[in-house]
Amino acid sequence: MSSPGTYLAAFLCGGLLCLIGQILIDKTKLTPARILVVYVVAGVILGATGLYRPLVDACGAGATVPLTGFGYTLAKGVATGVAESGFLGALTGGISAAAGGITAAVFFGSLVAMLFKSKPKR
Repeated sequence: MSSPGTYLAAFLCGGLLCLIGQILIDKTKLTPARILVVYVVAGVILGATGLYRPLVDACGAGATVPLTGFGYTLAKGVATGVAESGFLGALTGGISAAAGGITAAVFFGSLVAMLFKSKPKR
């Protein structure tokens, strides 16, 4: 069972990552798509250098659910893939590690698209 401190750490970490993203949207000319790419690449770099693991250990889902966590999962998958399959693992490891999240995103996105009618933005 998790302690209340674990939930607080997850909330604060995830909230801080969201706050940084909101500041980037409000104060820069970066598009949301570019901010998404910055977050994923930051997660890959921090994961590859070993700097993201302590954040995951301390914050749990607050660090793994945001886009930086996706980048971290890709980097971890590539490292595992290379250890198991060599060069081919560098090409397949990231996708294998993130397959569950990608599948869930496609499934739930399709489900929502079937249940609701889209409207043009005004």
